[in-house]
Amino acid sequence: MNSAIQYRASSWWVSALLSVGLFSGCMTQVAAPVAPATSAIIDTYISIAQASYGDALLTAQQLQRAVNAFLAQPAAATQLAAQEAWRAARIPYQQTEAFRFGNSVVDEWEVRVNAWPLDEGLIDYVSSAYGTESDNNYFYTANIIANPLLDIEGISVDAANITPQLLGETLHELDGVDTNVATGYHAIEFLLWGQDLNGTNPGAGARPYTDYSLEACTNGNCDRRRAYLESATSLLVTDLEEMVQDWAPEGAAYNDLRSKGEEGGIATILTGMGSLAYGELAGERVRLGLLLHDPEEEPDCFSDNTHWSHFYDAKGISNVYRGEYTRVNGEKIDGASLEDLIRAQAPALHAEMSARLEATDLGMTELAEKGEAGETYDVLIASNNAAGEELINRIVNALMEETRTIEKIINQLQLQNISIEGSDSLPPPQ
Repeated sequence: MNSAIQYRASSWWVSALLSVGLFSGCMTQVAAPVAPATSAIIDTYISIAQASYGDALLTAQQLQRAVNAFLAQPAAATQLAAQEAWRAARIPYQQTEAFRFGNSVVDEWEVRVNAWPLDEGLIDYVSSAYGTESDNNYFYTANIIANPLLDIEGISVDAANITPQLLGETLHELDGVDTNVATGYHAIEFLLWGQDLNGTNPGAGARPYTDYSLEACTNGNCDRRRAYLESATSLLVTDLEEMVQDWAPEGAAYNDLRSKGEEGGIATILTGMGSLAYGELAGERVRLGLLLHDPEEEPDCFSDNTHWSHFYDAKGISNVYRGEYTRVNGEKIDGASLEDLIRAQAPALHAEMSARLEATDLGMTELAEKGEAGETYDVLIASNNAAGEELINRIVNALMEETRTIEKIINQLQLQNISIEGSDSLPPPQ
C-alpha cells in the first residue's frame, strides 16, 4: 500500500474513533461567540469614521495639488491627472456615506460637498440641448463664470471675484433652490469634464483643457473658470477639514453620538446603514435613473464614474456592519462590531445578513466591471437595454433585502423609534 493510501486510511480510522468518542478527552471544544460590549461597537464605529473622513481629506488634498498642477500648465495630460485624482478622492468619501443618516451633524454638512443633481448652467456654459429656463430655477442658465454681475428676478449677485466664500456663502443653493449646486465634488466634476452629451450612449464629458488656458482660451472667460475650479477645490478641502474635526474627540459629531448613550448609538449606526441601503442608494441613486431612463439622474453624470460611487456606497454599509475599514495607505481598522454582536445573539440572523451583503457586493462588482468595460450606468439604464435593466433591478432587490434584514436586526436588539429613509422610487421596505 502506498503512503498516500495509508495516510487516507489512517485519517479515516482516527475519524471513526473520534466519532464514537474514544478520543473525546483530546478534542478541542469550540467556544460560543462572545457578544462584544455595546460601547466597544460604538468605539469602532467612531474609529472608522475618523479614518475614512481622514482619507477623504487626504485624497481631496491630493486632488487640490493635481488641480493646481493642471492650472499651472493646462494640457491634456495634466487635465487627465486631475480627473484621475477626482476619481481617487471619491473612493474614501463614498465609504463615509453610511455615517450620514442618523448623524445630524453629518447630514446637515453633506449638502456642501456631495449635493446633486445640479443645474450646471448656473456655473458655466452649456449645450443648447440643456435649454434656457426652468420653472423651478431662475438661475438655471445664469453662467456665473461668464457673468460677474447678475440681477435676476430682483436677486442681485456680485460675482466679480470668484472666491471660496462666494461659492459657499452666496451661490450654493442660491434662491433656496437645491439644484443650484455651486460647491463640492460634483461642481468640480463638471468643471473638469464638462457636460456628458452622449445620452445613454457610451462616453463621458469632453471638456477641452484649453478651457483653462490663458494663451489659447476656448469658450471664453478662462481666467474666471480657473478661479472657480481653484476656489471649489480649496473649499472642498476646507469642508472636509471641518468634518475631520467634527469626528475628533470632543468634536460636534463625536459629542452628538456619545450624548445618545449606548442604545442611541447603536440605533444611529443601523439608521445610517438602512437609510443609505434603501431610500438613498436603492431608490434615489440606482432605481430612479432606470425608471426614467434618464442619464441626468446618475450621480457622477459628467465623469461616468457612477458605477464606482455605487460600489463604494455599498462597501461603506458593509464596513460599518463588520467593523472594518482599509485605509488608502493599506492600514486596517477593525474592532468590535454589530457583526460580532449578532453572530453571538442570533447566528441565523448573522448568516442572513452576511448573505445579503454578499449578494449586494456581487451585483455591485458586476456593475463596476461593466462600467470599466465601457457599459457605464447611463448605458445600462437605456430603455432598450434589457440586460442592463436586469442587473439594475437585481442590485435594487439585493439592497431592499439587505434593508429587510437590517430591520430584523433592529427588532432583535429591541430598538425603538428608528426611521429609515424611504424613496418615491420604491415600495415600502416591509
